[in-house]
Order: sequence, then structure tokens, then C-alpha cells
Amino acid sequence: MALWGAETGPDAFDLRVRGLSMFGWQASWLLVFWFVLYFVLGRIFQFLVLFGRGDRAKEAETVVLRHQVAVLRRQVNRPDLNDADRVLLAALSRLLPRSSWSSFFVTPATLLCWHRRLITRKWIYPRARPGRPPTRKDVREAVLRMARENPGWGYQRISGELAGVGVRVSASTVRDFLKCAGLGPAPRCDGPTWGQFLKAQAEGILACDLFHVDTVALKRIYVLFFIEHATRAVHIAGVTANPTGAWVAQQARNLVMDLGEGAERVRFLIRDRDAKFIGTFDEVFIDEGVKVVKTPPQTPRANCYAERWVRTLRAKCTDRMLIYNERHLRSVLAAYAAHYNGHRPQQSGRQRPPDSDEPLLST
Repeated sequence: MALWGAETGPDAFDLRVRGLSMFGWQASWLLVFWFVLYFVLGRIFQFLVLFGRGDRAKEAETVVLRHQVAVLRRQVNRPDLNDADRVLLAALSRLLPRSSWSSFFVTPATLLCWHRRLITRKWIYPRARPGRPPTRKDVREAVLRMARENPGWGYQRISGELAGVGVRVSASTVRDFLKCAGLGPAPRCDGPTWGQFLKAQAEGILACDLFHVDTVALKRIYVLFFIEHATRAVHIAGVTANPTGAWVAQQARNLVMDLGEGAERVRFLIRDRDAKFIGTFDEVFIDEGVKVVKTPPQTPRANCYAERWVRTLRAKCTDRMLIYNERHLRSVLAAYAAHYNGHRPQQSGRQRPPDSDEPLLST
């Protein structure tokens, strides 16, 4: 009789594979058996040690364990339990009376949750993905590229163009692709965006506001300024410690004179409801054909461009130095306004300063 290791051929190889698989299966069951036996024997020896102790030692250990559990409950909101912990707690719960169940941090809701998890694991079946297979990524990219490069094409046109090159895509699929990418139907793709629309309306809008600066001697000085919505160009109208309606009206006249022919482009003036903006102030602009728009009470967002420039001025200039008097403040504001209008890049102007006449270079 030949030895098992000496056999050759396909049949011998199959026998070896079956023998190894059977040996592995038996070894895994032996490991599980020894693990369960070790776990049970360990718990039995622990109970024997507890039975051998005196009542005083058991009571002291119980008090210590209860205090430790109370400390852990204050620090841990949700304990992390494994399967062995759950089995042990479930078994010990049968040894204690119902009045002592409050010592467990496992509630009936937790037990029900464990039961639902077991049911979920038992009744999980492999499910096929419903519906038709997804469209290829390259087809989706082609649809989006055709929609961007041809804003006048509709869903049917894009579907037809793709069909001409052998790609079958329905019009509804094209619509879903464009909708997910934020592209609307063909009639809307050819129109201006919200940014372009608002920028076109901002060509004739001027805003004004008053803000204060405190000097070293705690004297409050007020500044009147105007800002153009289209270019964000700032005009410092005046600086005074006692702003009045007549002073504000005179600064408006000075601004109209400084703008010259540029005042003809202004169609709207936005201001708040400060009492210093008297009727004479409005008449200066009304005579130039400008409509004065008052913001609602306590709504600084309605004059957001002016409010944002005040925040920029304070963060970049006035909060970084000490102002001595009105003369010092005038020189500081003049220097910052020259820098802001001539050198500081604006995100709304595509990183160009407000007074820049250079054409935008394309990269």
C-alpha cells in the first residue's frame, strides 16, 4: 500500500486539498471550543472565590464597585460592549431580584435594540440594484460640455446630436444631467446670470453713510463718505466733530461738483434714515435727476456695500493706529482712500482696483 504523500496525479491532489480543508475546519472548531471552555471555567473560579470570602469583604467590594460605576457613568455616556459582555450581563440578570436591576446600565430599550439587531442580521438578503444601469461617466461629461458650449440647444437637440455619433441618450436623461449640474433649460442658458444682471444695474447706484472714529482724547469724530456700487470707488466727503443737516447738505453739493459729468451716470442714491440727512440733502441729488432710496429702519444689510467698507476701513486702518485730531484723521482717510481706489484689488472687479483702467488679461 502506497503512502498518502507518495500518491501522484489529479486524484491525489484533490485528496490532499480535501484533507487540508477538513483539518482547518476541525482546528477552527477546536479553537472555539477551548475559548468557550476557558471563558466558562474562568467565571466559575471567580464565583468560587466570591463564595469563599467573608460577608464584610463582599460588602466592602460591592460599595467600591458601585462607586466606580457611578464615576464611570458621569464620564461615559454610552459604554462600548462586546458580545461576551452582553451574554454575561444577560445571565447575571437572572440571578438578581427585580428590585436590584437598577444597578445595570443596560435598560430594556437596549435589550430590545439588541434583539432588533439579531433579527436584522438573520433576515438580510442580497438585493439587486433596482432600475436600469447608470449612464457612463464619459457620456455625462459629453452632455454637460455640449450644453455649456451651445447654450441655445435644448434637451432634444443634445440627445439628437449624441445619437448622430452613435450614443443613445434620452431627452429625460439629458434633462436630469443638466439639472444636477445647475444648468436650466435652453431659453435660460442664453440669458445673463444673476451676477451679470446685478452688475449691470449697479452702474448707476451710489450709497452714502456716516460712521465715527474715537481719538486719543476720547473725542468722537464723524465721517461722511459715498461709495459707487459698480466700481466700489470711495469718496470721502467730510470729517467733523459736530455733524449737522446743513453740513451734510454742503458735503453733498461738493460731491456733485467733484463728480462733474460723472454725476449724470448716477440714477439712485441709497441712504439710511438718519436725521442728519435733511430735505436739503435729498434736493441736491433730486435736482440732478437722482432718486433717493431710504433703507428700512434698523436694516444695515440694505446698505451692505457702505457697511462693508466701514468694516474694512476699521479692520485695516483706524483700528491699527491712534487718531489725534480731525486733521490727523483727514490725512489718514485721504491716504487710505487713495490706496483703496488705486491699488487695493477688489474681488467684485476681478482682482483689479476701482480706478483701474487696464484691460483684464486672460490666462
